[in-house]
Amino acid sequence: MENTLPARLKEIIEDFALCEGREKLELLLQYSEQMPPVPERLSKNRDQMEFVPECMTPVYVQAEMHDGHMTFFFDVPDESPTVRGFAGIMSEGLRGVSPEEVLNIPGDFYRQMGLDQVLTHQRLNGMAAILAHIKRLALHALSTQ
Repeated sequence: MENTLPARLKEIIEDFALCEGREKLELLLQYSEQMPPVPERLSKNRDQMEFVPECMTPVYVQAEMHDGHMTFFFDVPDESPTVRGFAGIMSEGLRGVSPEEVLNIPGDFYRQMGLDQVLTHQRLNGMAAILAHIKRLALHALSTQ
């Protein structure tokens, strides 16, 4: 299964796997704090971004393709550090990957990180919804190439 993961996402997963208990939450919070801001062109026109309705937290995502490589931008409220942290992981871990690489990510890859040990089922469902939405965006990118 590890072969299907983009290199940077694999590194992030390994970092989380080395952490225990509360350390995982602290690392997730770091990704929340380090998540890049949404580019101004998107923050002024949030209606251009896609809403992830399956999440209880308002999550917006935009996928962009450049030379066959994807970049994902997320808008998640600061008041939702867990979801924001996961979005930060996805933003960093998937920067510059192909749509095919996105589609090959296992739906439960966060289990390798041990997040299922420290987060509620509801939060994990939200993470799975974000990944599913990202995969739909990657599929759309492939269909429009």
